Amino acid sequence: MLEPTPHFVLHTPLLPPFPEACELALFGLGCFWGAERLFWKQPGVHVTAVGYAGGHLPNPDYRQVCTGLTGHNEVVRVVFDPQRLDYDRLLALFWVGHDPTQWMRQGNDVGSQYRSGIYTHSASQLHKALASRDHYQSRLTQAGLGPIVTEILPAPEFFYAEAYHQQYLAKNPHGYCGLGGTGVSWA
Repeated sequence: MLEPTPHFVLHTPLLPPFPEACELALFGLGCFWGAERLFWKQPGVHVTAVGYAGGHLPNPDYRQVCTGLTGHNEVVRVVFDPQRLDYDRLLALFWVGHDPTQWMRQGNDVGSQYRSGIYTHSASQLHKALASRDHYQSRLTQAGLGPIVTEILPAPEFFYAEAYHQQYLAKNPHGYCGLGGTGVSWA
């Protein structure tokens, strides 16, 4: 179980309860170290945390997830204030922040735990996620790239990753980050 320590960058609590005005978003876009950094930099983000979702084993650890046998994805939970940061903006960051046309990998990171995924917490988030996928697919097609393989599903249970993974790239500024996009802009 994760200790109730504050976010290394934002200094807000990693664990709930979160402010009532905040909403949750959950994304998988490759190695969660770089994914988390992408989102914590956004004004309006209350806190981010990395973890595992989408598998069949309760409360998995990193070693188990890396076997590929648990079915979990490395994900980042984003707790945000929708009055300051719109979910549509988070979706745009998601799409351009990685390559959603790569199946079960991002860059040199290969395996089912690196798959592209949007995990929605409401009907509104689902609608926006599907619309954003269609928009970005048209941009990718215009650029001559292939189809999006991102899974878009209701948010499964989120399990916090180990403490040393939380805000890893802030604690280890020269750490590995394989996150990279297609070079295709959102607009």
